[in-house]
Amino acid sequence: MDKAKQLYETTFIVNASLDDTQIDTVISRVQDTIGKNGGLVKALNKWGRKRLSYSINKKTNGFYVNIEFEAPGTLLALLERSFQLDEMILRYLTIVLDKKAIAARAAAAVPVAQPEAAPVPAREPLFTEPANEKKG
Repeated sequence: MDKAKQLYETTFIVNASLDDTQIDTVISRVQDTIGKNGGLVKALNKWGRKRLSYSINKKTNGFYVNIEFEAPGTLLALLERSFQLDEMILRYLTIVLDKKAIAARAAAAVPVAQPEAAPVPAREPLFTEPANEKKG
């Protein structure tokens, strides 16, 4: 990771009364803002429509979106200004991911090793002929 760039995470709430295509347009505008200003989107998580804890601008539902991106610090002012100007975005929060958070995510992403299956024990033959027995 370049020293001028840091890892950020932004979560924003889009007006849930919009159509899915309109919501996707808002999300792509945010991604374009990040991309055009020297950022790189690492992950996009659409959490979907959820009921808000309290009404915001007389809205009770919102579509939650979380984007993890790498960008220079100058991008944050531009990104937050675009959030403020976009009437479809109800709320937003952007944080810098510190080293502990990145390490915790990496540890959580490591798959847990599955225990190896126990070897199947060899079975004794069901019928055996005694070796010492004489016929006749």
